Amino acid sequence: MARMLGVLGGMGPLATADFLAKVAAATPAARDQDHIPLMAWSVPQIPDRVPAILHGTLSPLPAMLAGIGTLKRAGAEAIAIACNTAHYWYEPLQSEGGLPILHIADAALAEARRRAPGARTIGLLATSGTIAAGFYQARFEAAGCATRLPPPADQALLEQSIAMVKANDVAGAAALAGPVARRLLDGGAQVLIAGCTELPIALAGCEAPLQARIVDATAALAAACVAWSRAGD
Repeated sequence: MARMLGVLGGMGPLATADFLAKVAAATPAARDQDHIPLMAWSVPQIPDRVPAILHGTLSPLPAMLAGIGTLKRAGAEAIAIACNTAHYWYEPLQSEGGLPILHIADAALAEARRRAPGARTIGLLATSGTIAAGFYQARFEAAGCATRLPPPADQALLEQSIAMVKANDVAGAAALAGPVARRLLDGGAQVLIAGCTELPIALAGCEAPLQARIVDATAALAAACVAWSRAGD
């Protein structure tokens, strides 16, 4: 029997909906009953993750643990977090929440290595909080890869793009994020990871050659979740 997945969402709501759609798209199914069982906790009243990491503002950890607790009591057997930056709290969420958590950076790196096996420089498109957290860079280094980050001016544009997705201005977000991705590739990155769940939404309309060099961390996590659930059959 397929195992029950719990989705810790709400960070933000559109990114959570995007993740759920990608789980369905990643599932080999001919009928409703072939899809994996999952439940989502999408409560956006969670303190902001980036300022909590960068400036020590109110921690989102208690709210996220409350979400995991709700999912666990409802029968979830593992957790997927539909937010990259929230993985800063991965260890306490897993140890205090009492359920295994599928890590988005592990899934994204595996997909980057599959898509560009010879790549030695990976570009990271993410929030300033995720960059400061360092979990992507640590995994790249362990895999023998260097990390290339956008320069400060482009990072500021990415932050604006992310905010626009949260405000449902996807067209405006795309106009900012696409050029940043192109410049990072022109600067030496061999493959990019869109390491913020809002960024794949912003980058969805980019031309095919650019899309081919961008790993959607959300989609990679979705595929990993489907594989995990179906392994229980």
